[in-house]
Amino acid sequence: MRRLLSSIGFTVALLCPWTAFAQNPPTSCNTTSQNLWVRDQLNTYYYWYQFLTPGVSPANFASPEAYLEAVRYRPIDTTFSFITAAATNDAFYSDSQFIGYGFGNQTTTTEIRVLQVYDDSPASEAGLSRGDRIVTVNGQSVASMVANGTIGSAFGAGDIGVVTTIEWETQGGERRSARLVKRLVTIPTVSLTRVVEVDGRRVGYLFFRNFVTPSTAALTDAFAALKAAGATELVLDLRYNGGGLVDVAVHLASLIGGSRTNGQVMLNYVHNDKIGPQLNKSTRFSNPDQSLSLQRLVVITSRASASASELVINSLRAYIPVTIIGDTTYGKPVGQYGLRFCDKVLYPVAFSIKNANLEGDFFDGLTPDCAAGDDSTHQLGDPAEASFYEALTFIRTGACSPRAATEMRALRASKVILRPTGWASILNAQ
Repeated sequence: MRRLLSSIGFTVALLCPWTAFAQNPPTSCNTTSQNLWVRDQLNTYYYWYQFLTPGVSPANFASPEAYLEAVRYRPIDTTFSFITAAATNDAFYSDSQFIGYGFGNQTTTTEIRVLQVYDDSPASEAGLSRGDRIVTVNGQSVASMVANGTIGSAFGAGDIGVVTTIEWETQGGERRSARLVKRLVTIPTVSLTRVVEVDGRRVGYLFFRNFVTPSTAALTDAFAALKAAGATELVLDLRYNGGGLVDVAVHLASLIGGSRTNGQVMLNYVHNDKIGPQLNKSTRFSNPDQSLSLQRLVVITSRASASASELVINSLRAYIPVTIIGDTTYGKPVGQYGLRFCDKVLYPVAFSIKNANLEGDFFDGLTPDCAAGDDSTHQLGDPAEASFYEALTFIRTGACSPRAATEMRALRASKVILRPTGWASILNAQ
């Protein structure tokens, strides 16, 4: 049991359908008052409140973040409960926005590989593209920063106006550099939708980036387009999706299951013994007009697929076959409520989520049925891209391709540096 799930809570129904048992804020926003307030919330809502570190005085810590770090239940909850700025929280969940440079990435021991670039962002304006390799940040090599442990802060604070100079190599081998300035960036929730022909079948492909408020309308429009195009199969690409709102997860799963799952139990919430009697409940699938009522689902995942992404997979597989292509998921089968105080939001792990068969607890992630790499030498949605290719092979043949076994060995041997945690695991972007 290394890690835990479902990332969000309920300042505005984040990772939970209830809008709130209203919280009394601290009487003062001085540090001690904030720390005491966090202690009280943990003692009430924290899933493992019995295992909070005993004998720790809130008055001895310089911030509520430091207090949370000292008392969280280890080794299970090493990073999943967190505190974030309210303004940052609201921008992301309400508008799919964050302050940054506008690209998703993965860090290895020698480079930062660019995986996705958002339109109208500093990264796109600088000419960064999927597959580019960032080799220096502010004059320091990525390799040296990984070696000395400073890579986590390489891109500076999450504030508007922070400047970073990078050098990178394109896929064609050209060396480039640019000066990037952080600003408000919008992440497209549904980044790509298309339909391809596979042996006479219409296969929809949908790249879905995050579970936030704008996602509901975007998913509705995307599934309407897929339905109009006659899609009878779906490849749902969640490889960089770190999670978000449970209401959006219910909507997405219902668009997939449609009449096959309508009215059935999708998920069960399990809280601690203090709040469980009031809050333990089940949520059911609906049947939106745009639903595809699929007989099966093929999902592309990576180690960055977390929270609500895993929730959709785990909930649907109680009713239809769900085939996972790619890499093992993040592994977060628990969720948080967002509790506001002063100018911050506390997200303590508050409940476990299980499907209709009471299956959950996948703390080591969901294992792929057919292993495939994240092939950044091809664009997302390209049938030749390794994960999409593997998904189409499975749809065509009902089996993994011969290269899947080799991919599994390679994935098991690979090491992801700077695994996103806490707020960063949800955002998955710079």
